Amino acid sequence: MAAALLANTLYSLGFVLEKRALTALPEVTIRQPARLLRLVIGSPLWIGGSLALAAGFGAQLVVYRTLPIAAAQGIFVSGLVLLVLLSARLLGEETSGRERYALGAILLALLMVVLSLREGSDTVSQQAPYPLILLVCVPSLAAGLWLYGSAERRARNRHRRPTTGVEYGVAVGLLYGVSSLAIKGVSSRLTTSGIGGAVLGLLSSPYPYLLLFTGVFGLVMSQAALQRCRASLIVPVCTTVTSLFTAVLGTLSFGEALPDEPLRLALRVAGTALAVAVLLTMPKHDPSPQPTAPAKELASP
Repeated sequence: MAAALLANTLYSLGFVLEKRALTALPEVTIRQPARLLRLVIGSPLWIGGSLALAAGFGAQLVVYRTLPIAAAQGIFVSGLVLLVLLSARLLGEETSGRERYALGAILLALLMVVLSLREGSDTVSQQAPYPLILLVCVPSLAAGLWLYGSAERRARNRHRRPTTGVEYGVAVGLLYGVSSLAIKGVSSRLTTSGIGGAVLGLLSSPYPYLLLFTGVFGLVMSQAALQRCRASLIVPVCTTVTSLFTAVLGTLSFGEALPDEPLRLALRVAGTALAVAVLLTMPKHDPSPQPTAPAKELASP
């Protein structure tokens, strides 16, 4: 639990710092990845955000070694609360009343997931068949890249309405979902006795290569999308897709069982479903500015 909450804090802080750094940079695009990397690496604020995300990755490894995938995702979703608070404080992104109600519902969902946990009774699987992992991950990566490219083409069309960022969030969320499964796989390989055996076992698995692919493409895609959209919009969408992908396909791939007790099972499932449902129903558009009434002309005396 402590590692999961630490990962939430680090991930939220990392996204907000990167967003703040990107607002001060020239426009970036995935069509010029070398320029994008050169710009962000030259920003100390962006480097700080990246270090926070890397530390969150380390905390996530600990979580996947101690908690089932479905329970971990229910806790990770709660990071939206801190993200929205930091976005309002550091980025000036105001939340609506509907969004604040959603935050309260997510806190309730987190409490339900926490109450469903019982130390020593939940199964934490460490292995998954490699063909099954590739069967799940490769089509998901292709779908994410296609969806992002489709959103980019529509955004370049001047006759279309400006994109809301939801498609970007879904596309990046698919990549991060694959990355999350790879992190789970890496954590399982680290349990091998001996450093040499752990390294050989890891290199013979698909997990480091999935992490490399999602790391490179996810970095470029997420930074371009984060610069164009509100962090408090695109990150929740991305988190929703990642959580759904990891909780459903990850649990099936690694063969982790849900709690046997009806009450704990109901809390686990309902808590995760509530968190995901709230994120899916959050406003996806910024409120339109109200037109100002034209000033009345002063009549000459």
